[in-house]
Amino acid sequence: MTKPVTDHATTGGPEPAGPLVLTGDDGLAEQLLRICAAAGTEPRLIRGAPPPRELWEGASLVLVGDDRSGQCAGLPRRPGVLLLGTDLDDAGVWVRAVQLGAEHVLFLPDAEAWLLDRVADAAEGVGAPARTVAVLGGRGGAGASTLACALAVTAARRGLRTVLVDGDPLGGGLDILLGGETAAGLRWPDLAGSRGRVNGAELARALPALKRLGTLSCLSWDRGDTLAVPPEAMRSVLAAARRRGGLVVVDVPRRLDPAAGQALEQSDTALLVVPAELRAVAAADRVAASVRMRLDDVRAVVRSPGPLGLPAHRVARGLRMQLAGVLEPEPGLAVDLEQGVPPGIREGGPLARFCGAFLDEVLPPVPAVEGGVF
Repeated sequence: MTKPVTDHATTGGPEPAGPLVLTGDDGLAEQLLRICAAAGTEPRLIRGAPPPRELWEGASLVLVGDDRSGQCAGLPRRPGVLLLGTDLDDAGVWVRAVQLGAEHVLFLPDAEAWLLDRVADAAEGVGAPARTVAVLGGRGGAGASTLACALAVTAARRGLRTVLVDGDPLGGGLDILLGGETAAGLRWPDLAGSRGRVNGAELARALPALKRLGTLSCLSWDRGDTLAVPPEAMRSVLAAARRRGGLVVVDVPRRLDPAAGQALEQSDTALLVVPAELRAVAAADRVAASVRMRLDDVRAVVRSPGPLGLPAHRVARGLRMQLAGVLEPEPGLAVDLEQGVPPGIREGGPLARFCGAFLDEVLPPVPAVEGGVF
């Protein structure tokens, strides 16, 4: 277990800005220190109260035992104060929470899972979650994987933290499309047993990174026999990626297995790639029906031209969804993909233009990340 820094409200020198634990209750202190250790952070335990003002104001999170709530009530109000109650039948704890300025009143062990997530969020410095976009094809060979890669490439070239997740075990591997099949790092078989919370920073360091695209990490498949991951693993990995901010792009198979369903449920928007062909539209309508059961914001990306000149707006209207845009043919794309040149890398090409316009629409302005992954 991580050893806490412990004192009795004494001062002296700069202190760590991790969680601050305030309680004289040995049993409660042990529970809170165990939760902090599980979240991978080193807390500061103070058994006396009130704590020095600089510790109170500088901590990433403050966990106050109810036995110290009265002594801390006069401290400046700040966000991230949680009050740990010890008696479910004590209605006065809610009054003390108001006096303390606490955001929540928690009772252990019932709130342990929630508190673990909150402590880990504070330890990771979590801000706004990543925008998560699922991409899937209306029929086989529609170009969904190519578009998913191009979205990630475009975001990374803008300096955004970007994670590309390959949710299709039969798709051949997005790492190959990006020319990164030999890059070192974890693949899905290494993470298939993930349960509970995955640390976002550790995940970022463990995934393969493309040197040409410094802020892009890709989670794909190896060349082994693993053909599925449990939905719990998909949930844990996507949650970790989302906590780091920026953009998460998930390539989702048309036939939704439980993991793909979980990916859609964690997504903000889905892009359905549909060639401008009658049969493709009919097939896409069935796919769209499954997607809408898990996600409201589903948009059509129409590949044109079709053999009969079917207009993109008619395709979208027939699918009862918003038109996200039109993808025109891109000269040289097939050769690029065979040679490991990432799709979307040609700035003036149709893929890059579509991806840039789409990201301008769905992403709020955010500071760019300087070199390296995440």
